[in-house]
Amino acid sequence: MQRRAYVPGVAALLAALTVGVTGLTGCSAGSGPDGTATDSKAGDTADTAVQPGKYRTLLEPCGSVRRSTLKDLLPGAAQLPEEQREQVYRGTAAVTYDTDRRAGCSWKTDGPDASHQLTVDFERVVSYDPTVSDDDRAQQVYAGKEAAAGLPAQATAPAGEGQQAPSATGPTANPTAKSPVSPTPAPTGSPTTPEGLEPRVLADLADAAFLDDVLTRAGSTAQHRTVSVVFRTSNVIVTIRYGEQPARVTEVPDSKELQEKAQGLARNLAETLEE
Repeated sequence: MQRRAYVPGVAALLAALTVGVTGLTGCSAGSGPDGTATDSKAGDTADTAVQPGKYRTLLEPCGSVRRSTLKDLLPGAAQLPEEQREQVYRGTAAVTYDTDRRAGCSWKTDGPDASHQLTVDFERVVSYDPTVSDDDRAQQVYAGKEAAAGLPAQATAPAGEGQQAPSATGPTANPTAKSPVSPTPAPTGSPTTPEGLEPRVLADLADAAFLDDVLTRAGSTAQHRTVSVVFRTSNVIVTIRYGEQPARVTEVPDSKELQEKAQGLARNLAETLEE
């Protein structure tokens, strides 16, 4: 008798469990407010998150330029007493609040023939937009710098540099068009440069790069030329400015020499960043 009373109870319990399992099975896919099934992966952004930039820190700027390079770019320092010469080569660090985001250094020397100035600036770009990568944001910042330089739309590459990429600031250059720049030396105080050395995009340096070259008057007589090379590698933008002011008022700083030295330093820094 006790066994017969127990069996119906077990059957009732099993029936209740069966109903519960059926109810759970019906809800396993999830339901929306109207009872329709929903995808459990909806809204999942893990697969679309952008990757951080390659660089998390920056080079120490005053130690980033090799001593041999400084001797070449700052020839006047060689004639200074040792203590002053070492002070020139140490450079002056730029004041920044976060050296992992922005860092720079400058050097200056006066020689009997000319004075020279060099500055190097490193900027690590970080995107705070979760849909924009650090690299893409760095490219936007770089493009703004290139646009601000106002590069000629039809600038051509010097012999030996290879095909140049079109500037982001103008239409694609027409290779058959004649350069509007005269091959003769620029008039006194003119910001133009000889043909083939115009400000231009550099197609063979880092991820993107351009060169600017400006000749101005310093005061009422002396002429000063500044060559700038700006390049981007991943999420770091490097800006180099190299300037010369001859001691003689009749002399014009040589574009070719300054550009070659500035580009040489840019390539060295790009290689160092890649190490």
